[in-house]
Amino acid sequence: MDQRLIEEAKAYVLRLFEKDRGGHDAAHTLRVYRNALWIARREGACDREAVALAALLHDADDPKLFQTENFANARAFLTSRGVAPERIDFICSIIASVSFSKNKNTPPESREAGICRDADRLDAMGAVGIARTFAFGGAHGRSMEDSVRHFREKLLLLKDGLCTAAAREIGESRHAFLKAFLDEFRRETEGGAFKEEDRPK
Repeated sequence: MDQRLIEEAKAYVLRLFEKDRGGHDAAHTLRVYRNALWIARREGACDREAVALAALLHDADDPKLFQTENFANARAFLTSRGVAPERIDFICSIIASVSFSKNKNTPPESREAGICRDADRLDAMGAVGIARTFAFGGAHGRSMEDSVRHFREKLLLLKDGLCTAAAREIGESRHAFLKAFLDEFRRETEGGAFKEEDRPK
C-alpha cells in the first residue's frame, strides 16, 4: 500500500469536510477508513489500498453534500496523484456500492465493495449512528421525530445487509443498541417512564 498516497487522501478529506457539522464530517470518514481496514484484515485477500482509498473518498461526491457527477472530486484527487485510469474506475466502483439509498441490500460486485459498504454502515449503527442521525437532522432542520423516523427507514435495516462476517459480528451489538435506544425514547416520549401515580396529568 502506498502510504504517502493514503496520507494525502486523508489530508484531502480533512480539507473537504472541515466545515461539515452534519454527521458527514472528516471524523466520520476516518472512522469508516479504520473500520474498512479492520474488516479487510479479517476477511483475507483483497486490494487493501483500493479499500482504503475508497473508504477515505466515499463521501467526496455524496449528492447530499456536493453537486458533482461521476465522482468528479474523487477522480480529480486520484488523477492528480498519478493513479492509473483503470484503477480509478475500480475505486469509484467501490464508492458507488456504498450508498444505502441507491443500493439498499443489493449484493456488491466485489469483495472490496462489500468491505467498504460494511465499514460505512457500521458507522450508521450503535451510539455513533444515533449521534450522527441527530447531528444531520439538526443541521438540516429536521424535527426530533423526523430523525427518529430515519431509524426505521434506514438504520434498523442495516444489520441484515452487512456483507462480511467481521462486520456482522460488530453489527449485532450495534443493532441491539439502536433498538434499546428507540425503546427508551418511546417510553420517555409517551410517558411510559413514569409510575402510574406519578404520571403527568
